[in-house]
Amino acid sequence: MDLQLETREIDFLNRVQEFSKSRVAPHAQSWEDSRKMPIETLQAAAGTGIVGLEIPEEYGGFGGRFRLKARVAEEIARDCFAFSFSLINNMGLAGKIAREAPKELAERYLPEMLAGEAIGCTALSEPAAGSDFAAISTNARKVDGGWVLNGEKAWITNAAAADLIFLYAQTNPELGWRGVAGFLIDAREEGVERLLPTEMMGGHAIGVGGFKLQDHFIADNRLISSPGDGFKAAMKGVNAARTYVATMCCGMTEAAIELTAEYASNRAAFGTTISAFQGLRWDLADAQTDVEAARLLAYRAVLSVEAETNAEIHAAHAKKFSARIADTHLTKCMQIMGAAGLKRQYPLGRHIACARIANYVDGTTEIQNERIARNLFGS
Repeated sequence: MDLQLETREIDFLNRVQEFSKSRVAPHAQSWEDSRKMPIETLQAAAGTGIVGLEIPEEYGGFGGRFRLKARVAEEIARDCFAFSFSLINNMGLAGKIAREAPKELAERYLPEMLAGEAIGCTALSEPAAGSDFAAISTNARKVDGGWVLNGEKAWITNAAAADLIFLYAQTNPELGWRGVAGFLIDAREEGVERLLPTEMMGGHAIGVGGFKLQDHFIADNRLISSPGDGFKAAMKGVNAARTYVATMCCGMTEAAIELTAEYASNRAAFGTTISAFQGLRWDLADAQTDVEAARLLAYRAVLSVEAETNAEIHAAHAKKFSARIADTHLTKCMQIMGAAGLKRQYPLGRHIACARIANYVDGTTEIQNERIARNLFGS
């Protein structure tokens, strides 16, 4: 399956590939070593126009389709899954502001985002509410002229440096998911506390962290998704996220297969190169077949999201399978390279950690199984 990009989209993707090779690949390991989010590289991405992918031309953006965003995610993930995920989340908020925010907010914040002066994130998860999104307890209370928000968000991509937050909060606990609404928050304003970044086994370029809101007041025009619509908007966004996580797993795994094949073609052992051994060759052949299958699932989901059809099941299959094959074959690639695969000069360790991340973000693998099983059994 080919996503059939237009000429201008292909040119855009070529620029992204050049950016990734020059600004991401050479520094990805140092980002991991320092356990810091590479803010300056996100700013550089904005400077090259990448952040404006989903923003309409009238606001100074590129006006690209979702399929291009998925391909951008896939290409950058070949070099660094964590940075790709961070960048895509930043781009996602910029696109959401352009599509859904009142014009006065779009005109205020989009120039900052396009210039790299503001970084965005989306805040769904909480310390006690991850995949069970309807259980969020961050609350929004209606007052004259706006809303007052209180609560805590955790496991938020880009939280380590984000200036703008699309935040989901409960407006009426008695309504359950129908009370969830979406608000645009400026983290630089009073009543928003940035929590310390989360230290993990890997993937620190994602900038995972959290926020605490204490009597944070926002004006009425910051309500972007009304109660009831907020939950639906979040689920729609999660389906989109699952599809680009799937493409990212494909890019990351395929890059590892290519690296391993090249290494095996040059590694001498027992009078030949290890690429001559059938077991090794077949392991990599199986890995490449699985990547091809995962990409077909991912691209099908991408097209469903773009067409605004029901993408839930397509996205669940794509994310589940892509994360699984990344887990399986990245480990096999390291095994083929032996102790050399442990060296910092190779990205396999970083990739393996990020394959684990892929199994948790935007709904765990178990959640995808529940979505698929519910579709099979009707409940």
